[in-house]
Amino acid sequence: MTAHNHTYPRTEKLKSRKLIQQLFAEGKSVTASPVKCFYLVNPSDLSETLQTGVGASARNFKKAVHRNRIKRLLREAYRLNNQSLHQKLEEKKIRVALFILFIGKELPTLPTIETAVQTALEKLRKTFE
Repeated sequence: MTAHNHTYPRTEKLKSRKLIQQLFAEGKSVTASPVKCFYLVNPSDLSETLQTGVGASARNFKKAVHRNRIKRLLREAYRLNNQSLHQKLEEKKIRVALFILFIGKELPTLPTIETAVQTALEKLRKTFE
């Protein structure tokens, strides 16, 4: 992949149930309230440099409409802010499975989520330095 300009293609979406379970069982996490990022370095069955999934707790948000909105906002914030992390991983030739979880209790706005995702991705990038 050459210029990575604000995209989140299908190949970068984390969909494997097995990999997601492994990620929560063995992975590490980084928190930037109200977002928590779980990550697993160099999992065996990863096709891309970085595969990412997003989620929101059904315990905190009973209505699917609210969970879906949060997930949309998370994906958008990730899409706009993943370049520096992507470049760092490609430099180091590391593969990472990442899951961004919204852990807040209130319905967020895009600026709130974007700030939290930026902070979390920056912390994550620094762990690979």
